[in-house]
Amino acid sequence: MDYLVVYISKTGNTQKVAMKIFEALPGKSKDIVRLEELRTEEADTYFIGFWNNRGTCETEMMDFLSSLHGKRVALFGTCGLMGNEDYLKQVERQVAVFLPEDNEYLGCFLCGGKLGPFILEKYRQMQAVSNTPQIRALISAYEDAMLHPNEQDLDNVCRFVKSVLKQVTKEEEDQNGVKR
Repeated sequence: MDYLVVYISKTGNTQKVAMKIFEALPGKSKDIVRLEELRTEEADTYFIGFWNNRGTCETEMMDFLSSLHGKRVALFGTCGLMGNEDYLKQVERQVAVFLPEDNEYLGCFLCGGKLGPFILEKYRQMQAVSNTPQIRALISAYEDAMLHPNEQDLDNVCRFVKSVLKQVTKEEEDQNGVKR
């Protein structure tokens, strides 16, 4: 199989992005599967999706990433709190570190995603105790996250897929001695 999209999704955000990636992949030699339903499928290139859990991914995803060897891997994920590029780079590093070095890392795409209502309730409780600018910023970020992943995010993930496919094509041409 050429491509396998594997993802874990808690609220449906990452699943939505995974479906868009699957649609953007060429040909018929591809599949999409939730991590918990994955059996022993093998692919040349993996697109692996996660939801941001306190700056990294779920333990099950860490274990899966650690089990891959000799593959091409692109990561994608959804984050409730967006807007800070340094934080997003940190999330990428915190997840990519689980990939063994014998894999070819093709990059990461992160976009916003809706948060569960219990998060807003937690923020409102904090606000009732102390209505600080930081807490108001968290509530504002929560409200913004409710609009994601949106059409712009899905367009951006399609551009990410195209850039990954260009990397793969270039590598295959280089390996086969094809002149460009």
